[in-house]
Amino acid sequence: MFLQKIEKIFIDDSNYITSQFFYIRIYRWNPYLRLKPWFNIFPLKFNDIKQLMVLDLLFFIKNNYDSSLTFRRSCREGICGSCSMNINGVNSLACLKNFSSTSIQFLTIYPLPHMLILKDLVCDLTNFYNQYRLIKPWLIRSSKNSKKLISLTSRIANNKNETLQSKFDRFVLDGLYECILCACCSASCPSYWWNYDKYLGPAILLQVYKWLIDSRDYSQINRLNFLNNSNRITNCHGITNCTKVCPKNLNPAQIINFLKYFSKME
Repeated sequence: MFLQKIEKIFIDDSNYITSQFFYIRIYRWNPYLRLKPWFNIFPLKFNDIKQLMVLDLLFFIKNNYDSSLTFRRSCREGICGSCSMNINGVNSLACLKNFSSTSIQFLTIYPLPHMLILKDLVCDLTNFYNQYRLIKPWLIRSSKNSKKLISLTSRIANNKNETLQSKFDRFVLDGLYECILCACCSASCPSYWWNYDKYLGPAILLQVYKWLIDSRDYSQINRLNFLNNSNRITNCHGITNCTKVCPKNLNPAQIINFLKYFSKME
């Protein structure tokens, strides 16, 4: 009597969360629909448990469940920075963020926080790239203030074909040139959330420092004058969220401290 099987007539547990499925919750918003943002929950069941990237999951959902799901992607190798998004509360690259269905059962994916949303997981990075354009991200070989503030090593000059530099000068750029402008660090910075129109943010400031110490660049004074204007650098409060979330393991917080020191030397 007590071991008799109870038939599922009045209760259907197919809509309840069970350990047999892996659940992915994705932020959705469509500007062409007059709806507030919502979440889509996709229950997935893996026959062969193996390590997958979050980007692989998004492709699987887009190809098999909802073709309207929108997200950026390009290289799949952590080089372009296109697939930056917030995964389980941490800004990261979907192509580098792996997961295992045996360790976690729920995965929540948001777009980058405090960014304008174009659709679903796609953010509007217009302001971000406009700030990048402001720092003049190219070598400036002629300048009225051609005197270098920081003397690194003697550069090889008078070469019309190439702009060469010594091995030591090249070594100084390590930890800077690897930045792929994915905006994970800037989107995790509270100072950038509230002052995005004034404060340049960790990613752009790291790029400024890269051009500032490059031995091939002759416009160091002008670049420092640009930083001393308004709150482009002083709004950093050393929270170091930028360093914690950087997918390339760079240290923008330390670079910003260097920039604050150099700006006082001008």
